[in-house]
Amino acid sequence: MTTTGLADVEFLTFDCYGTLIDWEAGIIAGLRPLLGERAAGVTDDALLERYGGAEATAEAGPYRRYREVLARSAATVCRELGAAPDDAALAAFGGSVVDWPAFPDSAAALARLQARYRLAVITNCDDDLFAASNRRLGVTFDEVITAEQVGAYKPSHRNFEVAFERLGVPRNRILHVAQSLFHDHVPAKALGLRTAWIDRRHGRDGSGATPPASATPDLIATSMAAFADLAFG
Repeated sequence: MTTTGLADVEFLTFDCYGTLIDWEAGIIAGLRPLLGERAAGVTDDALLERYGGAEATAEAGPYRRYREVLARSAATVCRELGAAPDDAALAAFGGSVVDWPAFPDSAAALARLQARYRLAVITNCDDDLFAASNRRLGVTFDEVITAEQVGAYKPSHRNFEVAFERLGVPRNRILHVAQSLFHDHVPAKALGLRTAWIDRRHGRDGSGATPPASATPDLIATSMAAFADLAFG
């Protein structure tokens, strides 16, 4: 899809964590203190891959709130590496989403895009945790669909199906914008959506905190700033 193909887009739907909020920085900042010396010599990317596998497993099981998914996933990584943080420390990690930073270009890019498009977010998060992240982004989304509202986590199709119900526009008027091939591009493409890949890990090895997956996005940018430039190009 060329940028001229964006002319018929009405809604931009966004993943939040990994795309707009730097979840990998947040995960590492909270995970290393739990592991202590057990993480010595383990690279950030290796820890992120361990964590990503654990989180995907937790999200595929019976629905639990995201703060509990975070705590369970961290506990799995700690157990694998021989660390044993207490329940209070794990619970604090579960609530640490409120401290995760926005990527430096997210707020400005969203404000720019909002002048032309309606914006929605489809996020694997709890309502209250996303509300804290949203304050860092500085925009009011036209629609917010959280995992807590749906009772499921992407890559479940249900999250997108709820979005379709709420947006009330044909799928060909939607462009889904996301970093994770696993959580977002694979299910979005299966449901007939066009997608834009914000390749935040451009130039880095591995898939980081998202399990590896294969998909063919319609548009690729390495940042939200670059995506906004393409959208207005």
